[in-house]
Amino acid sequence: MKKILTAALLTSSLLPMAATADTIFGVYAGGQYWHTNTSGSFADDSNLRRFNFDSEQQSSLYVAVEHPIPFIPNIKVRHNQLEVTGTTTLDTGFSYAGQTWAPGTAVQTFIDLTHTDFTLYYEILDNDVVAFDVGVTAKRVDGLLAVSDGNLSGQLSSDGWVPTLYAHGRFGIPATDLTLFALANAVSIDDSRIRDMEAGVEYRLLDNLAINMNLQLGYRNITIELDDLDGIYSDLRFKGPYIGLEIHF
Repeated sequence: MKKILTAALLTSSLLPMAATADTIFGVYAGGQYWHTNTSGSFADDSNLRRFNFDSEQQSSLYVAVEHPIPFIPNIKVRHNQLEVTGTTTLDTGFSYAGQTWAPGTAVQTFIDLTHTDFTLYYEILDNDVVAFDVGVTAKRVDGLLAVSDGNLSGQLSSDGWVPTLYAHGRFGIPATDLTLFALANAVSIDDSRIRDMEAGVEYRLLDNLAINMNLQLGYRNITIELDDLDGIYSDLRFKGPYIGLEIHF
């Protein structure tokens, strides 16, 4: 974790100090409804066990504040729900968090990686056609991965801060009310990798001097590969389409 934090802070120091600031103070607020398909494996050692997971509905809410003050970054706070469950019949024995299950046992899994992102970013480009932001994000995670058969239960948890690099791009399609966008939070240190990426299209429902309103259709993909983070090993992927709404004051 210390190596991840150090790398993110060093990269942050290399961001252009003369980045273009927003010329108008503005507030962005939005929410998304995400249909998530989950796949992958986890364990308390490097011998990962693959599990079955149900499709789930998740939510994401965010607010961002942009200002015209040079050198001071803009800020965005985003809360991401990420909870999944599933049932798997073990074909081999499995040990986890001090408990052991025999082959043929039906176990229930529960993952809660709900987290809040705190992002500081600069606007590198900002015009009617192209916008591009770069910065750093601190993910506050209070995670839990549990396995149970109704009698025996084992769980591991990890809480703390995970820093990632942040990039957000937008491209307005001329002569239309459509905008393409992509967003990424990612870090890769040693054998641990976290990638949170999404892309989609916005349709301008409302655009005037007082308020803008955009309908979003997108696809999000989160990959969490952990190598002994608080005793947790994982190779998990959460992906699926979402619909969202963003308001700009």
